[in-house]
Amino acid sequence: MIVPLVFQFKILLFSILAGFITGILFDFYRIIRGYNNNKVLVIIEDFLFWILASLIVFIFLLYTNYAFIGVYVYLYIILGIYLHLKIFSRYLLKIQYSLYRIIAKTFRLLFNYLSYPFKLIFYDENKK
Repeated sequence: MIVPLVFQFKILLFSILAGFITGILFDFYRIIRGYNNNKVLVIIEDFLFWILASLIVFIFLLYTNYAFIGVYVYLYIILGIYLHLKIFSRYLLKIQYSLYRIIAKTFRLLFNYLSYPFKLIFYDENKK
């Protein structure tokens, strides 16, 4: 079957974009997972991440190029992941870490402000 040139270009573009999406998901995963010494837990987390990432990429390709999967689609996805990790990943990680710090600080302050009245109510003066 001869595939029109425009459709081939769309396959190429969306395959590289699927690689970028996978790279972005991997950056989020790296921040969420953090550093872990438990090898079994890391293997399970990695396995679950790649299942989720493959489902998201498959659904993305299903809607964009009707899940037309060939060997070159996988190669372009790998190329997209490589380009993302080499070019954009360090900038995205800096932004994600700063957002993570801002969100964590906001939740910590919010928790302290909301729990303060309860601390006053249940404060035991005899513990001095």
